[in-house]
Amino acid sequence: MSFFGNLFSKEKKESLDQGLQKSKESFFGKLGKAIAGKSTVDEEVLDNLEEILISSDVGVDTTLKIIQRIQARVARDKYLGTSELDGILKEEIAGLLSENNTSDLADFETPVGVKPYVLLVVGVNGVGKTTTIGKLSAQFKKKGKSVVLGAADTFRAAAVDQLKLWGERVGVPVVAKGMNTDPSAVAFEAVEKGVELGADVIIIDTAGRLHTKANLMQELSKIKRVIQKVLPDAPHDVMLVLDGSTGQNAAIQAREFTKATDVTCLAITKLDGTAKGGVVIGISDEFKIPVKYIGVGEKVEDLQTFNKQEFVDSLFKK
Repeated sequence: MSFFGNLFSKEKKESLDQGLQKSKESFFGKLGKAIAGKSTVDEEVLDNLEEILISSDVGVDTTLKIIQRIQARVARDKYLGTSELDGILKEEIAGLLSENNTSDLADFETPVGVKPYVLLVVGVNGVGKTTTIGKLSAQFKKKGKSVVLGAADTFRAAAVDQLKLWGERVGVPVVAKGMNTDPSAVAFEAVEKGVELGADVIIIDTAGRLHTKANLMQELSKIKRVIQKVLPDAPHDVMLVLDGSTGQNAAIQAREFTKATDVTCLAITKLDGTAKGGVVIGISDEFKIPVKYIGVGEKVEDLQTFNKQEFVDSLFKK
């Protein structure tokens, strides 16, 4: 059992293992071919490994960083065997994640002394943003926390309706004013209601498009100003939701959103339907923004708090 076993139930670990199955099979299938007939880690193996990491959506810069570290170990240990490559890769990737701002969190806990905890959620349409908010609400409620939702993605009727459905399903109140209303007015009312009800968590769904950075920046700045009239230190987090199955496109979206607003944490969804699980490593390394949640399946329980040790363990599990 890993050091972090006490944070991870057996069911969660099985869900994570299963959710990363496609990424693992694809990666090790390619790695097996790359080292076939080779006994030592030479330049050809490293070139092949570089190609595999890039094709697994780890990203060019992060891949080069990993390759450089393995090169240094090869130079130091001289006769590094290909049989040891798995273990070394696992160590280097775990080390890379540890150097970033991604810390292993207790399950669905809010910051100590912060009540209500206000979370603004951004992300383009189709990444699983509203579904993530719904699952997050269910997970917080399961932990005994009271939740209020704000439907401030008002440019799509479907987003507002979907959030209302999640509210009914989970049993949490949703503040909504319908389509084409002012997002900041919805956010204001949601925070006001959360304070009035003594809620532990207020989650505001917003910014379902990236039409222009200037407009997005203006909208989110206005939402922040307005909710600070109720809670001066809100929002406590701005979470960007990314679709892991889009690979490097998710990294491009992260670049655009981080230019437009102060993103403080990430949720990476749909990792179960893809072989692009490496994108979690690349995004974490490039942006130095904590990955807080990952989605590894359809069920509510398949939205998990990100644990870097368990993630790497599942990715390399034989």
